[in-house]
Amino acid sequence: MKIVIVGSGGRLGAALAREYSREYKVLGFNHSQLDLGAGKAAENSIETQLASLDFDWLINCAALTNVDYCETHEEEAMQVNAVAARRMASIADGKNARCIHISTDYVFDGEKTGPYLETDPAHPISIYGKSKKQGEIEMLDLSDNNLVVRVSWVFGPDRPSFVDQILKKAFETEQVDAIGDKISAPAYTFDIARHLKPLLAEVKAGGILHLCNAGECTWRQYGQFAIDCAVAAGVPMKARTVGSLKMSELKAFVAKRPVNTVLSTSKLAELTGAKPRDWREAVEEYVARYFAPSHLPA
Repeated sequence: MKIVIVGSGGRLGAALAREYSREYKVLGFNHSQLDLGAGKAAENSIETQLASLDFDWLINCAALTNVDYCETHEEEAMQVNAVAARRMASIADGKNARCIHISTDYVFDGEKTGPYLETDPAHPISIYGKSKKQGEIEMLDLSDNNLVVRVSWVFGPDRPSFVDQILKKAFETEQVDAIGDKISAPAYTFDIARHLKPLLAEVKAGGILHLCNAGECTWRQYGQFAIDCAVAAGVPMKARTVGSLKMSELKAFVAKRPVNTVLSTSKLAELTGAKPRDWREAVEEYVARYFAPSHLPA
C-alpha cells in the first residue's frame, strides 16, 4: 500500500508517517514542501507535487489551526483548510485513491450536554471551525468513499501541545493555571494511528468518524493529571496544583471557543471492534515515556 501524508511535519502527521512506514510505503510532505495557501503558486504546488504520484491513500493532516489567527485571516483559513483540501481530493479521485481528511471538534458549537455523534449537526462558532467544516464538505462532496476524521486536543512527542506546556511550566515555576470550564477529550497521536490503521485496509468506511481517547476532562483536569503522573514518576515539579480559570477571564482570546466538544467514538467501535483507551492511560504513558526521563534528578 502506498500512502501520501500531507502535513507530515506536524504533531499528528509525523506520528502517522513514522508508524505507517513500518509496514507501508509512505511519502510525506511538510509545510515547506507543499504550499496550501492562496493563489496560482499554491495551486501549482499541489498539482506539481501530487499529480505524478502513485498512491492508494492521501491523508491530509495539514491545517491552519491557530484559532485566533484564523478569526482575523478568514480568506487564508478557507484556502488552507477548505480549498486546498478539495484540490488534493480531486487529484486523489482522479487516481481512484481515497482520502482521509483530519478535522476538528471545533465544528460544533459546544451547546450539547453529552458527547457529540457524527450525525449531530455541525454549527461552528469561529472562522477556524467554519473553515474546517467547509473542508469536510469539500472532501466528502468529491467522494463518499473519503473519510473525515474529527479529533480533539491532540498530543504527542513530535510537536509540543498543551500537556507539554503545562508540564514545562509546572517544572519551572510554582504557579500554573488552566481553563476549568471547557471540556473535551485528549487524543494521543499513537492511539490515533493505531485506530486508523484498520480503516486503511481491512475496514472500508467513508463519511465522518470521531477519534479520540475515551472519557472527558477540562483543561485544568488534563493538566493536573499530567502533573500528578510526573510527580509519581519522581520528577521534582515546582507546581503540583493547577489553578482554575474561566474562559471569560481570558481577554486575549479573539475567537469564541465551544464549551463542550466531547466526541463519541461509538461508531469507531462498531466499525473496528476496538475502543480507544481512557485518556488518563494515554497521558500516563506519554509522561513516563517522553517527559519524565529527561526531567528526573541526575
